[in-house]
Amino acid sequence: MQSAMTDATRDPHAPLRADVRRLGELLGLTLKTVEGEPLFERVERVRAVAKSVRAGRADASALRDALADVDVPTATSLARAFSHFLQLANVAEQHHRVRRRRHYQSLGGAPQRGSCRAALQALRARGVAPDALREAVAALSVELVLTAHPTQALRRTVRRKHHRTAAHLAALDRADLSPVERARVEDELAREISAIWATDELRASRPTPVSEAQAGLGEVEETLWDAVPAFCRELDLALRESTGAGLPLDAAPLRFASWMGGDRDGNPFVTAEVTEEVCLMARWVAARLYAKEVEALGDELSMARGTEALAALAGASREPYREVLRRLRRRLEATVRWCEEALEDLRAGRDARPSPRGALTAVEDLTAPLLACLESLRATGLGALAEARLTDVLRRVSAFGLTLLRLDLRQDSETHLEAMTEAAAALELGDYAALDEAGRVEALLSLLRRPELPPLRAEADGPLARVLSSLRVVERQGPENFGAYVISMAERASDVLCVHALQRLAGLARPLRVAPLFETVDDLRDAPEVMRALYALPMYRAMIRGEQEVMIGYSDSAKDAGRFGSAWALYRAQEALAEVSREAGVRLTFFHGRGGSVGRGGGPTYLAISALPPGSVEGRARITVQGEMIEAEFGLHDIAVRNMELYAMATLEATLTPPEGPMPAWRAVMDELARASTEAFRATVHRSPDFLAYFRSATPEQELPLLQIGSRPSRRRPGGGVASLRAIPWVFAWTQTRLMLPAWLGVGEALDAALARGHEATLHEMATRWPFFRSTLDLVAMVLAKAEPGIAEVYERTLAPEVLWPQGDALRARFADAVRAVLRVKQHATLLDDNPVLSRSIELRNPYVDPLNLLQAELLRRVRERDDPALVRALLITMSGVAAGMRNTG
Repeated sequence: MQSAMTDATRDPHAPLRADVRRLGELLGLTLKTVEGEPLFERVERVRAVAKSVRAGRADASALRDALADVDVPTATSLARAFSHFLQLANVAEQHHRVRRRRHYQSLGGAPQRGSCRAALQALRARGVAPDALREAVAALSVELVLTAHPTQALRRTVRRKHHRTAAHLAALDRADLSPVERARVEDELAREISAIWATDELRASRPTPVSEAQAGLGEVEETLWDAVPAFCRELDLALRESTGAGLPLDAAPLRFASWMGGDRDGNPFVTAEVTEEVCLMARWVAARLYAKEVEALGDELSMARGTEALAALAGASREPYREVLRRLRRRLEATVRWCEEALEDLRAGRDARPSPRGALTAVEDLTAPLLACLESLRATGLGALAEARLTDVLRRVSAFGLTLLRLDLRQDSETHLEAMTEAAAALELGDYAALDEAGRVEALLSLLRRPELPPLRAEADGPLARVLSSLRVVERQGPENFGAYVISMAERASDVLCVHALQRLAGLARPLRVAPLFETVDDLRDAPEVMRALYALPMYRAMIRGEQEVMIGYSDSAKDAGRFGSAWALYRAQEALAEVSREAGVRLTFFHGRGGSVGRGGGPTYLAISALPPGSVEGRARITVQGEMIEAEFGLHDIAVRNMELYAMATLEATLTPPEGPMPAWRAVMDELARASTEAFRATVHRSPDFLAYFRSATPEQELPLLQIGSRPSRRRPGGGVASLRAIPWVFAWTQTRLMLPAWLGVGEALDAALARGHEATLHEMATRWPFFRSTLDLVAMVLAKAEPGIAEVYERTLAPEVLWPQGDALRARFADAVRAVLRVKQHATLLDDNPVLSRSIELRNPYVDPLNLLQAELLRRVRERDDPALVRALLITMSGVAAGMRNTG
């Protein structure tokens, strides 16, 4: 049989099409075998009609007729069939990315764009000296923060079966398989598809914060644990090729953190006990993983000859390496036992016992014996052994520490205000909430200046008790296991000082760094002055020791002002914050709160980082990886390594060769675009009297909580309008109906106004030469290409009162205007002229997503008329299927 690599040489995407066809045929065979010929034939008829409609050979009403009056069991089976096909197509596409990466590596020619080799070679070609390149790579610090934001619609059980499916596809790519081996793999693949069909794809209950954290730790154990050293090896090799020296052993270009179990913003289920349980679980998993690696090292390092330093650690042992590692393994096993006992105490409501003397409590406890082994191997001529597994373990320690995922804490500024008001009253300092900003700042500084503070009596389960109990977990578990303390909806300097004061009241000897999160457009505009005011305070400067982290929120700013307004507000805020920090002599790290969808700041990693303002990166970045994106970016080993390359190398290039800043004329046009876009967006979303009713009736927003994909409530507070709705369900609902409104509303009006003012030549220049504007426009074009306003009209006519239909007519007209304006500015005939791969992917998926949408609209109508668990189940399956077809939820 022709190998996949040979096929890829002739047509790089032929193997992908073959995989999709193979998986579709196996799914069809499963339908016939398990469900019977009638269902298979019904699925095939619907699929054929959908393809005919897409090809223009049939009217859109033909598909509606094919699905008319379908009963609930048939609707459920049809939804499952189309949903599973789309999920399997995603598996095939993920595997094809792996295949393409290996294809590049096997050619030995030009490296893949964005890879370590490609980036380092390009930087050398641009004149970056070897020493400067090595220094920048060694100092690189990118931290990816895994969050449990509710966008992962698939159960973990199903995702694992998808991983095995991808592994079978990889095995079938091998050219050296014998006929017997190939038949065996094909049989295993067929059985896997049958198992997927027989598995309930819906969650039986809503996940808890602890189960979300367990899933995050599972991603580390299953993929990231091995992907991190693999990435470091690729970077080390590329660095040696480009500069003559490798990656320093203590360098950690990529680290990982988490919000799972620490994000309290609007989630009442994240308590101090949850945070402590998650910390202990993380330390338990880490100790087990390290113990396994140390045991494997002991098997390898059986040598009798070592240095005197190693002998001093090993004592009178004829195998010094094994003795040192045996002792380290015993300490790791003691750590595992302590974590198990502490978890048992915590879950039983008892105080967790302190760690025993033998347990590991500091990273140095782990690294010291490992480094002694490494130095001894190098000194005795066995450096090749030192560079193998032992180096991999040390690189893991640099990336993961003793806790795998450093846990951020997050809470909103209003809760801190309530807590400090209660604390001030208890300390007889007056009414803190009644003070103006200057008064609050002075009160907090006065509190921070006090050499000692009296004990506080906080009301049981009040805001102060909740905040202090969470902070005291940090003291018990150790601040090295934690990352930043993030303040949601930060607006003023007192919001930041308040958290510093609360850490002082909690008795933290080593307080966490505090990162204000600026989210709305107004808060982003004011952020530079907030930080300037803080930097002007000598006490604050002393507390931060020249280091500051600021988080910027892509999701809520986009919900506040739309795509153009949000993007420009974020860009200008980063420029100004970087300048204010440079003036103050403070090293600033930006924490980018990006979502998976374009409407929440998502998009291709390299594109996003390369479009950041010049001077805003400086070798350091923190970036959220949310919900479904964790699986998409890190679910498979090779995909994980590839994405690590993209994050790290994009950051490196943005540091060493940043793009030129925008010209004054571009800024002026962008100011106009942002103003016009924001006004158009807000006039509709926040001021139109009919919009909220239309949104709630013509989308599945009301039903999204039934999907049970996250522990956090979908609203910050009960009731309220769009402003109170979290950004994820806001985007999720529009994605399900395929109108994709959050990513384009206001864009057409803004571009049309700029074109009418004679800015066409300037817009063309911006779209060609300015990475920020080019990437913004490209992402809008991508979303417009994926959208289907005709499908959204079906939802509207099926679900919304007729009085609201004019709202939909107006939105669809504005969608068409946005398409025309984007095409004119990009000077393209179609939206995806420059992205044929995505265009083909959309064409492949449409005939499978369309039936799911029509089924969903009808099922929504029935669910809203009567309470029927079978109807709800069918509806939720369509939601999961549409999410798979669109490749993201929120």
